[in-house]
Amino acid sequence: MTQAPATPKAVRHQHDREIVALAVPAFGALVAEPLFVMADSAIVGHLGTAQLAGLGVASALLTTAVSIFVFLAYATTAAVARRVGAGDLQSAIRQGMDGIWLALLLGAAVFTVVLPTAPGIVELFGASDTAAPYAITYLRISSLGIPAMLVVLAATGVLRGLQDTKTPLYVAVAGFVANAALNVGLVYGADLGIAGSAWGTVIAQCSMAVAYLVVVVRGARRHGASLRPDSAGIRASAQAGVPLLVRTLSLRAVLMIATAVAARLGDADIAAHQIILSLWSLLAFALDAIAIAGQAIIGRFLGAGDAQGARQACRRMMGWGVAVGVLLGVLVVISRPVFLPLFTSDSVVKDAALPALVIVAVSQPICGIVYVLDGVLMGAGDGPYLAWAMLLTLTAFAPVALLVPALDGGLTALWAAMTLMMTVRLVTLWLRTRSGHWLVTGATR
Repeated sequence: MTQAPATPKAVRHQHDREIVALAVPAFGALVAEPLFVMADSAIVGHLGTAQLAGLGVASALLTTAVSIFVFLAYATTAAVARRVGAGDLQSAIRQGMDGIWLALLLGAAVFTVVLPTAPGIVELFGASDTAAPYAITYLRISSLGIPAMLVVLAATGVLRGLQDTKTPLYVAVAGFVANAALNVGLVYGADLGIAGSAWGTVIAQCSMAVAYLVVVVRGARRHGASLRPDSAGIRASAQAGVPLLVRTLSLRAVLMIATAVAARLGDADIAAHQIILSLWSLLAFALDAIAIAGQAIIGRFLGAGDAQGARQACRRMMGWGVAVGVLLGVLVVISRPVFLPLFTSDSVVKDAALPALVIVAVSQPICGIVYVLDGVLMGAGDGPYLAWAMLLTLTAFAPVALLVPALDGGLTALWAAMTLMMTVRLVTLWLRTRSGHWLVTGATR
């Protein structure tokens, strides 16, 4: 007796269950990472203002250095998910190992650059004479953990590609707890000061990397995948990552331009901008969790040769992106009176932030679709298009943002320009998904 085909409603419910099962743990893991910095700041802040300022400079540098290589997670997720969809778990894990080996090589290269040049880098970023020694100490010690941080990115991509977002959540939570405990013990118990905070972070990151490697190595042995470095596979991983690196750098450039413009508007505006940017980043975690689910699901469907399933999943995730975006927008509007006093008591800063927050709230549905489509195209391995699209977005955003101070537009105008930037991204990504050119099926793109 032949089985009746699934109804559209049943298909939607199946997609919903899978999206939630992948996105919720992914959100928890994403939120856990910035908690590392918050824990370090809370502990080091009691040492003194100079130590906290030094930590601020060093942690910003480290975060930037690591975030540039986020393609290690994105590209690995897509490549592994395709092979999972094709039913070749051995090849999937082998591809993941290539990504991990690439992470180790890149991490070693970054470490060898950062360690000897730490004083010059800190000076370049304008640290004060009192904060600079602490920033150099923290940066030099923490640079030892950069290879581990990049391995964590790549290994996270492997597990996401294997449709597992729960293990990264468990590792991230355990890493956060270990980091906080080590920081307290080394900073105060061992009286190592800011150096103790750096060592605590290094130990926690290395422990996370080891935990991931244990999981991946077990999977490799179970499916007979080789653990040895393969030069061709590593080169392929690097080539897949280059377009995503261009995309990430272009996005970082947008954020840097926005901050530079806000600084030219005055102290109240830059203070308000930093508050809004912090909220914007937090909202992005919720939307990025859906994008991560999209990377894993779309890659698997295309690897299985199911272009129609990929289209259906894409449409369903777009619905989720809009719904979550609307919810987040409403929460921003409702929470404004409570949110702003947490960061400032300055009425001038509040007055600058309030209208800009309304724009942020209104733009959240747009952001929801952008994040989803970004994840869909990443899952499809459509990196070159994402790179060109983000370069186009940067080209459109930069002149508009730079005109804001000249036209005396203020912070509200700047965040209107940020919404324009997200709208350009929406148009470029929607046109690509509508074209169907991203629907390339098979174990490799």
